[in-house]
Order: sequence, then structure tokens, then C-alpha cells
Amino acid sequence: MKVVLLAGGYGTRISEESQYKPKPMIEIGEKPILWHIMKEYEYYGFNEFVICAGYKQHVIKEWFADYFLHNSDITFDYTDGKNEMIIHENHSEPWKVTVVDTGLNTMTGGRIKRIQKYVGNEPFLMTYGDGVCDVDIKKLVEFHKEHGKIATLTAVMQEQQKGVLDIDGDNAVKSFREKSQMDGAPINAGYMVLNPEIFDYIEGDTTVFEKEPLEKLAAEGELMSYLHKGYWQCMDNMREKQMLEKLLKADKAPWKKWN
Repeated sequence: MKVVLLAGGYGTRISEESQYKPKPMIEIGEKPILWHIMKEYEYYGFNEFVICAGYKQHVIKEWFADYFLHNSDITFDYTDGKNEMIIHENHSEPWKVTVVDTGLNTMTGGRIKRIQKYVGNEPFLMTYGDGVCDVDIKKLVEFHKEHGKIATLTAVMQEQQKGVLDIDGDNAVKSFREKSQMDGAPINAGYMVLNPEIFDYIEGDTTVFEKEPLEKLAAEGELMSYLHKGYWQCMDNMREKQMLEKLLKADKAPWKKWN
């Protein structure tokens, strides 16, 4: 099962760093938050990624282009007119990463639509490139397979407002709407499982995934929630970035399950 990561937005609320790089490439503990998210999925055995890039997409491509080199012990041998590179030891992950330029101003739904050919006709995982959590992704996938609906999102109880969900007793999402200032309800934390039928709900580049597609799925009874009672945190601003860095430095990062 492939993992689709949305990494193409401008990240204007953390412009102190996003003016130089895409928000998912802003570092926590000397590694981009995107890398931390990928490590979460790798921990549960998911190693194939499709990254929906856009704003400063070259930064993401160049980072992965150099990743093997930066995580290897290497001898560069120029003796006797040679030009050889000898790999002694490599510490990079066994990942297959496809980075797709999904456009500069494409909306979230449009970015997902654009990578359809890289996913194919099979279910896939999807999340945003700016939030970490300790959700059990294997259990999330099992839950999705059991209920048989088109889409599952991970819901968390937070005071901060994202996409607001109305969830009934059997975990079915009865309605989906974007945030309002007065809301205090379960929110959409990403970490979704989507069946390929999801592409039929996305018209094109101007489609905001969190609006028409999810609202329609909810109205049709095809959107389910996996309630996560553990840790989840997005990185919308410098305060949140510093909070995540502090947890990581103190070896208390809940999302870090790998050694």
C-alpha cells in the first residue's frame, strides 16, 4: 500500500522558514518533518511514498537526490586517473520515493487527483506533510478494511480547529465541514486510508479535498472516522516547531517509535 503525502502548500503561517523551503522540509532535530512522518509509516511496514510537491518542489527533489550520499560512508578514489565512488556502509531507509510536481497553486484535492497514475487502482494511505502522531497505522488500515467504505480519516479531540466532524455511535461520519471559530469538536488529523474510488469525487486542480469530496462522502455514508486518543500535533507556526523540537531533544517525542 502506497503512502501519499501532501507537501505542496506555501506554509504562510510559518513564513519565517517557509520563505526558503516548503513547510514539510522544515527541520525538527536536523531532519525535515516530512522525514519524521515517513519514519512513522516505515515503522508499520509502509515504505513506498508518493509526495505531492508544489511550492519550491525542487528543494524536496534535491534533498532526496542527496539522501543516499549523505547517509553513506564513501571513498572517492581519484588515484591513477580514476574517478570511482566506493560505498562502504549505507544508513538510508529502504524507501521508494516518487516526488511529483503537482503545481504551484493546485488545491489539496487537485494534488491528489494528479498522482492517480502513480497510485493505480488500489487503496492508499494519505496524510498532510506537517503533522506527526503516534496512531497505530496497522490498526487504522484494519479498521478501514473492516467497514468497507471509501474513506477513513483519523479523528482527534483537540481545542484547535481543523475540519469539524459529526460522528455517530458506530464511528460513521455523518457530516463534514470546515472549521469555524467557535468549534470544539473532533477534528480531521489526516492519516487517511482511501480507496481508488476517491478520485471520482475530485474534479480537478481547484478542488479542495476537505470541502466537496469529504462533504459528499460524509453525506453518502462513505466516510468513516478512526478515533485516535493518543498524540497528534501539526506544525503551523514557530511555537509549534519549537515545541516539537523540545520533545525530540528530551527524547520524549511520542511519534518517534523507531530506534
